[in-house]
Amino acid sequence: MKTDELVSLLAREAQPVPRHAAARRLAIALLAGLPLSIAWMVFEYGVRRDLVQTMFWPMFWVKLAFPICVAIAGFVIVQRLARPGVQVRGAWLGLALPVLALWVMGFVAWFLAPADERAALVWGQTWRTCAFNIAVISVPIFVAALVALKSLAPTQPALAGAAAGAMSAGAGAAVYALHCPELAAPFLAVWYVGGMVLPILAGAAVGHRLLRW
Repeated sequence: MKTDELVSLLAREAQPVPRHAAARRLAIALLAGLPLSIAWMVFEYGVRRDLVQTMFWPMFWVKLAFPICVAIAGFVIVQRLARPGVQVRGAWLGLALPVLALWVMGFVAWFLAPADERAALVWGQTWRTCAFNIAVISVPIFVAALVALKSLAPTQPALAGAAAGAMSAGAGAAVYALHCPELAAPFLAVWYVGGMVLPILAGAAVGHRLLRW
């Protein structure tokens, strides 16, 4: 059989990939993992009792908006990396800018605070468990995202895994915010960011092996 005939035979039954297939699969993964993360937070840690009152404090919404922005940026990046030849372009800025904004807020709050209060702003009451809890709550979304990526075609598996980690970390941190009693910007700038880095690093390491063609 000639090469041209073989190519024609292989292409005869080929069907175009539906538009937004990658985004749909990753959105389904997010929607599948998110309820499990919420359930884990509720049963293992519990929603903070003063949540309604806390909603009147601006820092609560900063604490919630920051990881949501990271999750959205991670979703945009990972669904682009899941398709060969698609450029990420400026989507990385969507991931970096919320972190930089929080770091600036944290530094300003720390700098303006009296010297004897600065340590408490950074360490808070839950520094020993915060980062670990965020990483654990992110696991269901992280696993679901990797399963979805495995069915797609990322050509940069480590970056795709890291982006999946960012998406899951942002969503997990937003869920954890409903339990976390901390509201100080320096604490969030250190421990929330640290907790979100863990799934990103895990995604890069796992993705490098799991998502290779």
